[in-house]
Parts: sequence; C-alpha cells; structure tokens
Amino acid sequence: MDGRVERIHLVPTSGAEPEPVERVEAVAGAGLRGDRYFDDSPGSPREGSDLTLVASEALAAVERDHGLSLGAGAHRRNVTVSSVDIDGLDGERFRVGEAVCVGTGPCEPCAYLADRLDEPAVTGALAGRGGLRCRIVERGSIRVGDPVERS
Repeated sequence: MDGRVERIHLVPTSGAEPEPVERVEAVAGAGLRGDRYFDDSPGSPREGSDLTLVASEALAAVERDHGLSLGAGAHRRNVTVSSVDIDGLDGERFRVGEAVCVGTGPCEPCAYLADRLDEPAVTGALAGRGGLRCRIVERGSIRVGDPVERS
C-alpha cells in the first residue's frame, strides 16, 4: 500500500465548517486535538471514532457518477487519503503518519450530512464509500503528505 494523506480537516465546534490544517496531533483514546470530538478526560469513553478516513478516489467517483462535488471537507471526514483500500483496513492495525490506528467500521453517510449540504442525493452517492471510523491506539502527528501503511 502506497497511500498518502491528501488533506486533513477539523471541525472545532458542533455545526462549524470543516477547517483545513496541515498537521494534527492524534491522541490515543481521545481523538484529534482541535476537533469537536476530542476528549482526553480520564475515563472518557470513545466509540471507535477517534478519527475518520475517506478515500479521494471515492470522492472522485461520487463526482463522476452523481455529479456531486464533496471537496474542501464537505464530506465531514477528518483525513482524506489516496491510494488506500479503506475497506481492507476495517479491523486492521495501520499507521497514518506517526499515529497507529485500528479500523473500527464503515463511516456511512447520514441524514445530517444531506441536510447540511442541502443535497438529499449525497446519502445514496456515498453509500458503501463513505469512509472508515478509526480508533487511535498510539499517539502521533499526522501531516498532509504522510504515508498510510499497515503497521
């Protein structure tokens, strides 16, 4: 796998627009520092969504097949990657930059995304290619351009 991090987006508060960043700190069991879901409180329960990945190829297919452009973080996933078999990482341990993660399941599109974009067709367009939820198991930095590889 010769995958790469193409883009990183954080949403600092609920309802805010995704903000592009060049680098983020991934914290085991807490998420991405600066994202609205980040919580490093002792005993804080995380449900396997410390970060979310989406493949740039899936976004290109949505645009090609459905005419929907989901650039600039509109998809609301944290890390956009290229040349990565996202489905093949479900249940697997892998590295994103310096951080080690485990895929915990598909990140299917939801009604919130369709409402936010005012585009009902986006749910169907992203079905089966909405990304991957991940748990961070070893802290590390993630930068645009970093490799994505099995650990």
